Amino acid sequence: MSDQCALCGAVDGIAPHVVAPKTEEIALCATCLAGVEGTPEDAPHWQCLHEAIWSTEPAVQVVAWRLLNALTSAPWARDLLDIAYLEPDVMAWAEAGLPDPDALTHRDSNGAVLAGGDTVVLIKDLPVKGAGFTAKRGTAVRNISLVADNAEHIEGRVEGQRIVILTKFVKKS
Repeated sequence: MSDQCALCGAVDGIAPHVVAPKTEEIALCATCLAGVEGTPEDAPHWQCLHEAIWSTEPAVQVVAWRLLNALTSAPWARDLLDIAYLEPDVMAWAEAGLPDPDALTHRDSNGAVLAGGDTVVLIKDLPVKGAGFTAKRGTAVRNISLVADNAEHIEGRVEGQRIVILTKFVKKS
């Protein structure tokens, strides 16, 4: 593994990243790794993708292509995707790692992705219908369950009762 980021060339905070679904690793800085594992926002840092997409390393091309797809709200990223060329096997690898567009994604009030078993905190007092109590702001709800057919609902226990909570009233902790 290299001692500099494969995307931007930074030398601080380098960590290995496995480019799924294969097992090839590339070195990424903390900023690039956060973008790869989360949802990148358009920022000057991502201009490094102008060079990374043309790398001779297929794993670097795959990660750059996936990041550019996540940044399609930025006109420069769309333009770069339009002119980028990946060999068919590299393109198949890149597309294989994209999330399923039909899969529901549960997000908290800040946009963080929620998963079953997470702990969330209520950001607002919520009257619980039929239970006769109000779930207070700041209450931690541990081991949540995701409602499979609605991305805006989660389930959790508050004061010993299992309730449905809207994701817009929680933040991941």
